[in-house]
Formats: sequence, structure tokens, C-alpha cells
Amino acid sequence: MAGVNKAIILGRLGKDPEVRNFQNGGKVVSLRIATSERYKDREGNQQEKTEWHAVSIFNEKLGEIAEKYLKKGSEVYIEGQIETRKWQDQTGADRYSTEIVLRQFRGELSLIGGRSGGGDSGEMSERSERPAPAKSGGGWDSGARKPAKGADLDDDIPF
Repeated sequence: MAGVNKAIILGRLGKDPEVRNFQNGGKVVSLRIATSERYKDREGNQQEKTEWHAVSIFNEKLGEIAEKYLKKGSEVYIEGQIETRKWQDQTGADRYSTEIVLRQFRGELSLIGGRSGGGDSGEMSERSERPAPAKSGGGWDSGARKPAKGADLDDDIPF
């Protein structure tokens, strides 16, 4: 029987990335990412629930990007695998850690927002700089990022 092990999260870093180097020359970049959900309880009060996710990046290129561009508060999209590892604490007791892992040639990391987004001065922009498509009949201005005044956005869209 085949299975799928894929985790996708979109959240913000709770602290700057931590980099650990191995004796063999490799390294791992560790992230702590918060995802939040807002909802109203039965009494109508606004509630917020935050989950914290441990992420380990073993992919060399993605690790370089995370190390260089991510900072506390940066918004990031992550795709990886869920892995649980067993380890022993100082007293010798068995402990388990579950984390999202991005391995070599597997996983995805996307930086969300721009250099000025969310106060992240070192964040890289994923937005392309090509002009918006020109549209005849008062639609998009050539090279503009928003519709021209009087633009009719209700085109002949089939859905």
C-alpha cells in the first residue's frame, strides 16, 4: 500500500533561523513557525489559536535562502515531510520530536511578502517585475499593477 507524507504550512517565524554545522561539512537550518486560526466562540467572542511547528531544512540551497533572507516575523510557505525522531535526554529517558523536514531534492520554501512587508527589511520579494497585461477597451494600463479608472472587471468569464 502506498502512502503520502506531505505537510504544508503558511505562517510566521517566531525567531531567527538557527544554523547548526556538522563535522562532515553539512548543515541544518531550524525554524520555528507559528500558524494561527481565528474564530468566534459560542458566545460570539473572537478567539485565536496558535500552533507552533518545528521545521528542519537539510536541503543546501533552501537552507542558504532561509539563512540569508528569513528573520523573526517573516512570513513563509513550507512544504515538507513529517518525521518523528527518537532521542535521549540528559537523564537517559527516551524523548520524541516531531518536525517538518525539507530534505535534499524534496521540499519547498517560498518567501511571502516583499522587502517592506511586515517590517522584514531583509526579506526577498517573490513578486515578478514584468508589466501587467494590456487589455483593450479600458482594462489594464500597460505596465500598471491595478486596473485603470472605469475598468470593467466583469469580463466574459465562463464561471
